[in-house]
Amino acid sequence: MKNLLYIYITIGLLMPMTSFAQAQDNKITVEVQQIDTSRGGNILLMLFSEKGFPKVHDDALSQYSLPVHRDTNSFTVSVNVPNNIQELAIKILHDEDGSGSVTKNWTGIFPREGLGFSNGAKIRFGPPSFKQAKLHIKDIKNTLSIPIVYP
Repeated sequence: MKNLLYIYITIGLLMPMTSFAQAQDNKITVEVQQIDTSRGGNILLMLFSEKGFPKVHDDALSQYSLPVHRDTNSFTVSVNVPNNIQELAIKILHDEDGSGSVTKNWTGIFPREGLGFSNGAKIRFGPPSFKQAKLHIKDIKNTLSIPIVYP
C-alpha cells in the first residue's frame, strides 16, 4: 500500500513537468501564389526554426509537398513545435526536378527554381536571414500569402 502511495505522489509531482515539454499545436494556412504551372514538379513548404534556415532542409521542423496543378496552391498545416520555439520562418520551393533541394543555374550560385519566403524576405546576394523571414507563432492568425519568385 505504501508503494502505491509513493507511485501516486511521484506521478502527481511529475505531471506538471510534462506540460512544459508539450508542443504548441497551431494550424496555419499558407497560400502559395504566382506558381509557374508550365514548369511542373511539386511545391515544397518547409517550416524552420532558426537552425538550418533556409539551406538545410533536414533541419526543417516540418515539410509538406503538393503537386503543381494551378497558379495558386494552399497548404493548411499543423505547426507542432516545442514551447521553447516562439518564432519560425517559411520557405517555399518550386521543386521542378523532384530533387528536394534548390537546383542552381550554370553559375552554381543562383537558384534555377522558384522560391518564396515568409515575411516578404527576398533573395539578394544570398538567401534571406532568419531574422528577415521570421514570424512570431502567436501572431499568425490569418492566411499567409507567399508569392514564388522565379529567376
